[in-house]
Amino acid sequence: MAAGGPRAARRTPFVLLVVVLLGSGLIALLLLNSSLNQGSFELSRLEKQTTELSDERQALQQEVDRLSAPDALERRARRLGMVPGGSPAFLNPDGSVSGVPTPASGGPSVYRAPAAPLPTPPAASPSARPSPPAPTPAAPGAASSQASPTPSATASGTAQSENPAPGR
Repeated sequence: MAAGGPRAARRTPFVLLVVVLLGSGLIALLLLNSSLNQGSFELSRLEKQTTELSDERQALQQEVDRLSAPDALERRARRLGMVPGGSPAFLNPDGSVSGVPTPASGGPSVYRAPAAPLPTPPAASPSARPSPPAPTPAAPGAASSQASPTPSATASGTAQSENPAPGR
């Protein structure tokens, strides 16, 4: 038995190492499996939410389509008191007019609701009115500088007049 004891003593650390490695591998697999299941549940929840939001978007798009249909727009415009316009006239870039404008046919373009009386302004006495500012006398040197614009003012005025207005 003396010969079997040292041999078994040498195998004990190896067997313990294998058991620890197998146990830790099983625990790692269990954690990985539970993590994948949690991800699967999250994916299912997000897919359900995506489906609900897609349905809501489709319902909203149908409502927009229904409200922007020409007959629906006409009904809402008539409820607001609008009437179809006449034939339009257009201004050409050279200032000439194309077409003959005609007034809109139908009733009033807006409802005539009883208007609230406007507040009357307080009676102002002649002395309470602000008087226009009196011209201030300028020094002789200042008059000559005011008569001719400065080069920077001329350049900025030219630059502004050369640039077209935004949105044209």
